[in-house]
Amino acid sequence: MRKLLIAAAASFMAFAALPAAADTLQEVTTHGMVLIIQDMEIDVAYTPDGKFTAADGQVTGAWKIDGDKMCTTSNLDPNETCVAYPHDKKSGDSFELTSPQGTVTVRIK
Repeated sequence: MRKLLIAAAASFMAFAALPAAADTLQEVTTHGMVLIIQDMEIDVAYTPDGKFTAADGQVTGAWKIDGDKMCTTSNLDPNETCVAYPHDKKSGDSFELTSPQGTVTVRIK
């Protein structure tokens, strides 16, 4: 019984050590998101195998999660770009992201 409690505590501590942004990134990669740039909305869809598409398939690329950041490469920019996401966002929430390309509004689908 003691070994079971220790294993459960270790599992909980490992889970608790994950950054809260992982929740936001899980929501984004599960539901997709809409990038809002000026008056234009761009749908972005993610697949579990680390791929994404945007702008009706005109943009394709790969994604991975690194702590509280999502790192991407695409057919438009083969250089990896990593952007920190805010904590505790859920489907339907909107927030701003700042990357080297500028600031955009994101809405989680």
